[in-house]
Amino acid sequence: MAHQSDPGDLLKMADLLTPAAIRAAATLRLADHLGAGTGDVAKLAELTGTRPDLLELLLRHLRAQGVLTCDDDGVYSVTELGERLREDHPESLRGHLTMDGLHGRAALALVNLLHTVRTGEPAHETVFGRGYWETVNEDPDFVEALEQSATGQQLGWGAELILDSYDWSRVGRVVDVGGHSGTILMELLRRHPHLNGTLVDLKNVAEVAGRRFAAAGLADRTEVVVGSFFEPLPAGGDVYLLSAVLADWPDERATAILRRCARAAGPDGKVLLAEVNLRVPREIPESAALELWLRATMPAPVRSVEQLKALAAAAGLRLVWEGPATSVRSILEFSPC
Repeated sequence: MAHQSDPGDLLKMADLLTPAAIRAAATLRLADHLGAGTGDVAKLAELTGTRPDLLELLLRHLRAQGVLTCDDDGVYSVTELGERLREDHPESLRGHLTMDGLHGRAALALVNLLHTVRTGEPAHETVFGRGYWETVNEDPDFVEALEQSATGQQLGWGAELILDSYDWSRVGRVVDVGGHSGTILMELLRRHPHLNGTLVDLKNVAEVAGRRFAAAGLADRTEVVVGSFFEPLPAGGDVYLLSAVLADWPDERATAILRRCARAAGPDGKVLLAEVNLRVPREIPESAALELWLRATMPAPVRSVEQLKALAAAAGLRLVWEGPATSVRSILEFSPC
């Protein structure tokens, strides 16, 4: 006999309230406050800057979901399930779920996934009025999240290719365009004492990078420039590095970024494109979910090497060296034509 599905299952799958309630709890640090012994609604509202009547509704809903419990005196506490919303939990999910965190903010754009499916464009701007990177790099609320993300940050997405396959011995100054919090540039400078570096990025990450360079004893060999790669870039670099930048932009904007690098490099400089290809193998069970998340966040997570070469040619760049490619990263060197 065929299994009869419950129409209520589909409604539960489509529920938006419970995910929003859990993310609100993470953002308000409710589990931390409750774990510290603040279980009274009025005191909790004062600590979190919320309305007591609406906060109580939120708490009651979280109780119904098994995240919280409540005693006969109306004092709330965290269940075993809710413990992972605590900042100090060894397997904490708070940083991943909080709405003022890097992952949480990106995920919120999924409420307009329909826009991405229809147009191929990221959904963030349609929900929040501006793009994801502009938001996290200009809004001061995200500085703490960026600092935490940078702490102990390791090279990812095959970035070792930049360090191991390119001849840095002939480079005096590298300009890391869109270098985020400086992880790649820091490692380059550590491995090559002769090398100096300039990092260009928007306000929040540029400031985080500057503090990291100083803490690592690299301040005398680095310069941090707050700016956009859609504006004129600092001249005088030997190599202009673009690492995992173009995936965040459609072809027209990606070409504009490359053109800015070409102009700054001048006839004697080089543009080193170390781009990611984030295609998720279909055999991975959650491949569709991962790709949908990526496409809702960035417009072009998947570009072939040939497509990258075409973008560079359109920006007035000539290929002079092609390095090895992995499943997630390629590296190409160009000269301005």
